[in-house]
Amino acid sequence: MSETRRQDAAAATGCHAGRQELRRAAEAAGQSEMLERLAADYPTGPHEQPQSMCPAFGSLRVGLRMRRTATVLSGSACCVYGLTFTSHFYGARRTVGYVPFDSETLVTGKLFEDIRDAVFALADPEKYDAIVVTNLCVPTASGVPLRLLPREIDGVRIIGIDVPGFGVPTHAEAKDVLAGAMLRYARAEAEQGPVAAPREGPAERPTVTLLGEMFPADPVGIGAMLEPLGLAAGPVVPTREWRELYAALDGALVAAIHPFYTAAVREFEAAGRAVIGSAPVGHDGTADWLDAVARGCDVPARKLDAVKARLLPAIRGALEAAPIRGRITLSGYEGSELLVARLLIESGADVRYVGTALPRTPWSEPDRAWLEARGVHVQYRASLEQDVAAMEEFEPDLAVGTTPVVQKAKERATPALYFTNLISARPLMGPAGAGSLAQVVNGALRSRARFDRMREFFEGVGTGHASGVWEEVPRDRPAFRARQARQAAKGPADAMGTA
Repeated sequence: MSETRRQDAAAATGCHAGRQELRRAAEAAGQSEMLERLAADYPTGPHEQPQSMCPAFGSLRVGLRMRRTATVLSGSACCVYGLTFTSHFYGARRTVGYVPFDSETLVTGKLFEDIRDAVFALADPEKYDAIVVTNLCVPTASGVPLRLLPREIDGVRIIGIDVPGFGVPTHAEAKDVLAGAMLRYARAEAEQGPVAAPREGPAERPTVTLLGEMFPADPVGIGAMLEPLGLAAGPVVPTREWRELYAALDGALVAAIHPFYTAAVREFEAAGRAVIGSAPVGHDGTADWLDAVARGCDVPARKLDAVKARLLPAIRGALEAAPIRGRITLSGYEGSELLVARLLIESGADVRYVGTALPRTPWSEPDRAWLEARGVHVQYRASLEQDVAAMEEFEPDLAVGTTPVVQKAKERATPALYFTNLISARPLMGPAGAGSLAQVVNGALRSRARFDRMREFFEGVGTGHASGVWEEVPRDRPAFRARQARQAAKGPADAMGTA
């Protein structure tokens, strides 16, 4: 197939084509190697990718949170509108660049030229250290070659990434796509010669790089636990500015607090850095994590024992002082779901199910083993249907989950909490994390009586086809619905042919 015909096929699919159609178009456009790398880094397992927001939101958010970093999107206008709206809703106060296209510029290759021109116009070393250019679904499927962009322009680094919804399963993993690309670039710079020191100057002690976004107080708490070991907390990856990437690569050890950063781990390992999993969560998690840090950094046993003797009783005391009593199912898409489940169990909760949209990796194995040893079902790449089925099977006193799970729970008059805003946005690590969930979780558990009163008050109000208030309740017509579903499945052309 000629280059023009391949691009024409990709353009014809459009952003509304199915996942498989876009994938086929991308393969025809010479993107097989990129798709194979994404499939290896972010496996979906036996079922399709979990239901999630557009994955590019994750990489977009990482770029928008970095100082002196410009962000440019290449994709369908509707996608770009949705991504920028969501990003600003989450607090971004930064302009997002956009290179529009139509069928002609996509098919003729003019889109790549437009992207290149935009990057040259934007590359001002007085304003930016780096420019991130992201291909969304349609430019990726058509093979727009961001790899051909200049590596740097007047000292401004150019980072081109593809984040297609048909190749990157979740927005959390899209953070890793950009973090890995930046670490690869920074590692190459560091190998070539001296690089910029951290803003606060070089660290006086060996550092532990922290991999994964977390509540702002957690890195501070981790630093306090590391100090008596003769160590310091290094940068958190994804970083907030470019120069922190060098310090992250220079760490004595990398702690994969969030265990799904496969591309980032690959860069750290290429730099000769060892990576440990899990996190200092709860009594057992903190003890095991400190052991792993001590092994990785050759900390003397006496120092380790002294730190554990001081920290662990305080953590156990904080957990016992803020008990949680109730059956809980938990699910989310941030990557910290297994850590939160551990903390809830050590607080006394009866956790039966943990679902995470992320894949199983070596760095989540300590948490999986700990949870399953206590009878918890751990579901990687959990779908909404699996999360809801677990809620129906275990009949929890509280469901913690994503927005649709919370909606389903409240329809059942089950108290529920949104994981991202109400659970993961709290300190989880060390003494500060112990007991941190009790107030919000116990408050939700106490709301059961209120839900019972609401259900009793609204009992008899219609649902499904009879939703609303009626003088005459509408009659259900399942045969008509089934016929409409069959026609919709056939598509417009087939439906017209059988009318």
